[in-house]
Amino acid sequence: MDNWTKSAKVTYKRWKNPELRDEPDFVGQTDEDQTTDNEICTIASRAAAGGAQSASSSGSHKIEETFTVDDALEAIGFGKFQWKISLFTGLSWVADAMEMMILSILGPQLHCEWRLPGYQVALITSVVFVGMGISSPLWGNVSDKYGRRFGLTISMCWTLFYGLMSAFSPVYGWLLVLRGLVGFGIGGAPQSVTLYSEFLPAKSRGICIMLIAAFWAIGAVFEVLLALWVMPTLGWRWLLGLSTIPMAIFVSFCFWLPESPRFDVLTGRGEKALETLRRVAKENGKTMPQGRLIAYQQNDRGRIKDLFAGEHWRTTLPLWFIWFAYAFSYYGIVLLTTELFQAGDSCVANQGAKIEPTCNLECKYLTSADYKDLLWTTLAEFPGLLVILLAVDHIGRKRSMALCFFLFSLCILPLFACIERIALTILIFVARAFISGGYQVVFVYTPEVFPTENRALAMGTSSAMARVGALITPFVAQVMLRTSIYLTLSVYCGVAVLAGIASLILPIETLGRSLQEFSLVQETRGQTTTTISQLNVATDSTDPR
Repeated sequence: MDNWTKSAKVTYKRWKNPELRDEPDFVGQTDEDQTTDNEICTIASRAAAGGAQSASSSGSHKIEETFTVDDALEAIGFGKFQWKISLFTGLSWVADAMEMMILSILGPQLHCEWRLPGYQVALITSVVFVGMGISSPLWGNVSDKYGRRFGLTISMCWTLFYGLMSAFSPVYGWLLVLRGLVGFGIGGAPQSVTLYSEFLPAKSRGICIMLIAAFWAIGAVFEVLLALWVMPTLGWRWLLGLSTIPMAIFVSFCFWLPESPRFDVLTGRGEKALETLRRVAKENGKTMPQGRLIAYQQNDRGRIKDLFAGEHWRTTLPLWFIWFAYAFSYYGIVLLTTELFQAGDSCVANQGAKIEPTCNLECKYLTSADYKDLLWTTLAEFPGLLVILLAVDHIGRKRSMALCFFLFSLCILPLFACIERIALTILIFVARAFISGGYQVVFVYTPEVFPTENRALAMGTSSAMARVGALITPFVAQVMLRTSIYLTLSVYCGVAVLAGIASLILPIETLGRSLQEFSLVQETRGQTTTTISQLNVATDSTDPR
């Protein structure tokens, strides 16, 4: 029995020519009697003592076609099914954006209505980021262990419930707790990208994930328009309640979402994965590949130490800093927009004058003009997204991220000089366009570079690093700015340049690369060698139809 529990090394090839099947490295169990197409073949290996035995009872291998989940998705292609799942997973992004945009609207309103001092207003924002930072790795671990659909659905249900409850907050303390719980739920929103990416063929993945990321910009714009309509008449409680509508729609139709076939295969549910692939093929009007589905099983999933195993640390550490830098720069430019405008004449400010603090309890409600300015600033994300959409599949993911960081820093440099308000507005607009576009590229790259067994955890931990950047940036954009504008701009410019360099030194370019199933994968000369930590039982099953 000990021989069956040792590590097993499996070498296999994706066969294109049936005549080349009879290779000595291939060890698997076949069914001599069943020849039905689209069956499941689980690759296994015996560490036999005293001599290895063939898994075939006859001692010979039967020539037959096999395919993987990746082969099936490539054959099925992008179609009606992917358009549907784009819409449903996009709803979670709309909900995420709306909950984040509320923070810039809710603060000034409660500052006036409840007479809150500045630090209490800031805490309303901070607790959301704290909740997201804590929960993002947890939701990633849940999604790697119990499924992408399960993790995403539970996180959206959680956010919906506490989002509605926060609309009924009687006092400041209750609002603080409930908004923190909302942030805890929002931490699971990035798992929508994990789920969506695992249904996409390689050639469509970059553009499709960039397009689904456009839902974030749509949600941000929709929240500003909703606030412009609701706030003057109904107030902030109605805004909180109505902002949960996208989440309510998602939860109502989440039963339609299938589980990722990649996850099902990795958990030993090959028949379920095959059923899902047939469903996708049927909706797209395509046919499944001929042969058997190669199924794997990996019990050790969602372990954070696997992100640093072998050479993976060379990817994990730079990528965490890139996520940190994107959030730090993105929310920083949003805060700098109002701060620099309120500073008055840029020439006076850049001569070393400090920005004078205002009265801590001074009340100023947002006006229609403020909402319109906020709307125009938010619209800056669309041109940036369009530019990066063209670049991500032409120059690659790494270069696209580096390009965004370097152009962002170039837009910051002129702010050191004496410039007029119109020029200041244009530079900030362009800077936000590039940093928001680049933010979407990292959502494309992260699920591509990590394997299925810890892809969700990688997204969760990376998202947590982004929340750390979002927590720190107010102290730079608002507190440090009142001491030195030069120093503040230098920090943002320096972080962006370092992140651009980190993007270029990432060891793997994922453009055109299929999603990997295991963490210990080396591709050499077209042959894939996979080390599996636990032996799988070889099974075959026929097509239930």
